[in-house]
Formats: sequence, C-alpha cells, structure tokens
Amino acid sequence: MTELARQAADFVAAIDAAKAPKRALDATRVGIIDCVGVMIAGADEQAPRMVAKLVEASTSNDAAPEIPSGRNLAAPDAALVNGVAAHVLDYDDVALAGHPSTVLVPAILAEGWTLGSSGADVVAAYIAGYELWALLQALEPGQLHDRGFHPTALYGTLAAAAACARLHELDAEKTTHAIAIGASMAAGLVANFGTMTKSFHAGRSAQSGVTAARLAKMGFTASPDVIEHRTGFLRAISPSGAPRLDEADAKLGATWRMPDLGINVKRYPTCYCTHRAIDAMIDLATEHDLKPEAVKEIRVRTGATQMLMLRNSRPTTGLEAKFSMEFAMAAALVARRVGLSELTDEFVRRPEIEANLGKVTCTTVDETIPGLPMAPDDRVSVVLADGTVLEHAPVVHAKGSWELPLGREELREKFLDCATRRLDRAHAQALFEQLWNIMDIASVRDLRLTEFRQVS
Repeated sequence: MTELARQAADFVAAIDAAKAPKRALDATRVGIIDCVGVMIAGADEQAPRMVAKLVEASTSNDAAPEIPSGRNLAAPDAALVNGVAAHVLDYDDVALAGHPSTVLVPAILAEGWTLGSSGADVVAAYIAGYELWALLQALEPGQLHDRGFHPTALYGTLAAAAACARLHELDAEKTTHAIAIGASMAAGLVANFGTMTKSFHAGRSAQSGVTAARLAKMGFTASPDVIEHRTGFLRAISPSGAPRLDEADAKLGATWRMPDLGINVKRYPTCYCTHRAIDAMIDLATEHDLKPEAVKEIRVRTGATQMLMLRNSRPTTGLEAKFSMEFAMAAALVARRVGLSELTDEFVRRPEIEANLGKVTCTTVDETIPGLPMAPDDRVSVVLADGTVLEHAPVVHAKGSWELPLGREELREKFLDCATRRLDRAHAQALFEQLWNIMDIASVRDLRLTEFRQVS
C-alpha cells in the first residue's frame, strides 16, 4: 500500500480549483467568508492581543498582515495571531468534528499574501486541506474528544500543511514531507476548552502548517508512512485503538467528501454542541411567549460526547459560558437570542441568568451520528410552574448547517455584523463581495483585509 501521506500528496499537488465539484467550491466560499468575518470580530479579544505581543513586526517585503490591523508579520506569526482571533469567539464554522476554516483560512491567507497567490490558488489550497482532514477523520471510528484530543488542533495541522504545500506548488515528494512534518506538530487538549488556550490550538495549528510546508520546500524530511505506521499519527491519537487502515487506499479525489459534508455556519458564538438545543429553546420561548419566572425546569436530551465538551455547568465568564448547555438554555430563555452581546462576563453574571442555570437538567445518550461526536438529535422540553410540559420536536440539524444552509444575504448579514466591529460598513461590504467572488481575485494582496488598504 502506498503511504497515506504520499497518496494525499499526489492529490494535493495536482488539484485544480476549476475542476473541483461545484458544491466543494460553494463550501469553500462559505468557509472563507465566514472565517474572515469572525476573525475580524475576534481581533480585539484579549487572547489574540496577548499572542500578538509575543511576535515582532516584520520589515520584509513578503510579510503578511495581522488582520485587520495591517501590522506586518512573518507569515507563520500572522497565521498564529489570526488563527487565535478566528477561533476565540467560538463563532467560526464547523465540520469534520472540528473547525476546518479557523485553521485553514489564517494559514492560507498568511502564506498566500506572502506568495501573491491567486484566489483560485487559495480555493485549491482550502479544498486540499479540507479533503485531507476529511480522509483522516474517516479513518478513525472513535471520537477524538473522548480521548481528550481536540480534532481541530490535530487534523488541522496536517490539513494546513497540505494547504500551504499547494500554495507553494510543491511537488508530490515535498508535499508528502510537509504533511508528515505537520503530523509531529499536532497537539491540543479538550481539557482546555473554555479557556484562551482553545483558541491558541487553532492559531498554533495554522502556524505549524505554514512552517511545515516551508521546511519541506527547503528539503526538510519526515517519514512518508507517519500517518499509518504502528507508532505513527493515527494509532497514537486513536480512541478506538483500531483506525480503519484497511480503507486507507481510498485515494483523495476519487471520492470527494466536501460536497456532502460541507460547512456548517454558526448562528451562535457558542460550542456547536449547544446549537440544536438553542434553536429549540428559542422556538419554544418565542412561540409560547415564555417568561423566565413561569419556567420551573428545562430538560435537554443530548449526546454524551457533546456534554463532555460542555464542561461548565455554572459559568462565570463569557469564555466559560461558550461551553455550557445550562447557560445556552438560560440565555435563550431570558434574551431569546444567544449572540456576541450575551457572551460577555457581565451578561453571564446577571442575576436572571444565574437564577435560571439551575433549572436546566441534561440527560445523555451514547448513540452518535457516524463520524461525528453528536447525538442523532437534540431534544428540549420545558416544564412550567403549573406543571404544563412544552415539548419541541427533535432537532436533527441546526439552522445554518450544510443541510439547512444560510442564504447569501443571511451569510452577508452575519459577516457584516462581525466585520463592522473594526471596519466601516462600506469597507466590510466591499470585502464581502471580494470574498464572494474569490475565484476571480488575481492576488490575495488585492483583498481589503486590513483597516488601511495596503498597496501590493
């Protein structure tokens, strides 16, 4: 059997965005637009500002921008800072049991800016990284979260390495080494969810992808069989202890995964494990005009692995609240929305929120959707003070998912809501249009990613 990294490299080196399936192109466009928006929105948060203090500005002509400030950084450092900004709000998109765009987009934009890559090259790089990530995930029957690993940080590092190798137009041999180098740089633990370090996972993985591809370009070597070797990547991280290596000869590109799996856009800046339940709770609160004082209990039935990630039953900060089913239900009841303004320390500590946290009871099921850490559906019911029970129909897909996608205007609305936290509205609208037509961009440097447009 040809080594997995080499199989992947053959696909990555040859990929042509113009020949990719339309739905893969659609998903890529959505992922890039959504990630850039939340990256700009997250740039003023404490975590990326701290990380930014660790890296020095660059005077090199091929430096990449910290988005949206425009400060010039070496590409690996730009990928790091922008990756933290993209993930810190937990508002970035979801797929493949993780957050593909929050790693891929910062890495691709940073290295693409340095290289002057075209929009078509950016799209090809994104698809290359996504498809490798999807293959790696498909080969593991267990859930990495159960073993304590953050899939975004682990799969994302290899995916970013593949994406950056494509930007550099490395041949299959050097692309193999880039992916294999990335395998030794992958790390991230679920125990750090609800802290600044979770967003650092994304930034570090993006940075590592840039570095791995650059090392490979220089001739740096790694083991071509590092993915499937008995002491390699898949066996080291496997919760099941039995990755599906017998299926490993299913070459990338022979069966496209991206058109079917797509991108799930978040409508709420919380862990995606809460989104179906939030949809249900907002529906119930709105339909029945529920007042918090009239609610005795909120019952949620969800997945066991989902609750493993939702570790904060009594959050006291906005970061902690992102990983709390109790907060999600309380906010949906009290505010009938769960947006950026609800994920602040001040809102989380409001007496009416704290008073409703204890009303939430969660039960779990072990059954999951194949390949995902999610129960087949989430169920929410509300018990009123008079004993009346209101039940919402089981929710299989969250609004904004690939199955229930946002339309262009809905995606634009979210983008503008995020981007106008730093950019004026006209600038943000122009950037949205550029990203919507990403395939037509001659150079990444033409994108209006910074507050003060830079001359290429």
